[in-house]
Amino acid sequence: MTEAIRFRLATREDLEIIVEMLANDPLGSQREHYEQPLPSGYIEAFHAISKDPNNELVVACIEHEIIGVQQITFTPYITYQGGWRATIEGVRTSPSVRGKGVGTQLIQWAIQRAKDRGCHLVQLTTDKKRTDALRFYERLGFVASHEGMKLKL
Repeated sequence: MTEAIRFRLATREDLEIIVEMLANDPLGSQREHYEQPLPSGYIEAFHAISKDPNNELVVACIEHEIIGVQQITFTPYITYQGGWRATIEGVRTSPSVRGKGVGTQLIQWAIQRAKDRGCHLVQLTTDKKRTDALRFYERLGFVASHEGMKLKL
């Protein structure tokens, strides 16, 4: 991409675009519910994230257009001698910029942010059905070193 991408914390005014991007793929469309007005759960989550100094909802912009989003959570662990980890979640790019390096810039930005916060590790999960995403993260240096498990409540 030739245009400069700017990263910033998301604002409440960005939330509709963020939810729309989260819902705009085969898996996201099954679990997200984009409508106007937004369901209150999204608004409540946004306020909780924005108040938490260890959570950042970050958007990537070209001028005033939001073209990407990700959430980064910083967590202290008792392991690794009390080290901090960054977890990247909810990474999406606008369909108009897919395949143009925006996702790479999002993740590289998150990695640098984790370094700036003193983290020793960056981790993420992606659904095993997202084979393209798995290859993408591997190209960026991520290694499938652990088997993740979830329990839906």
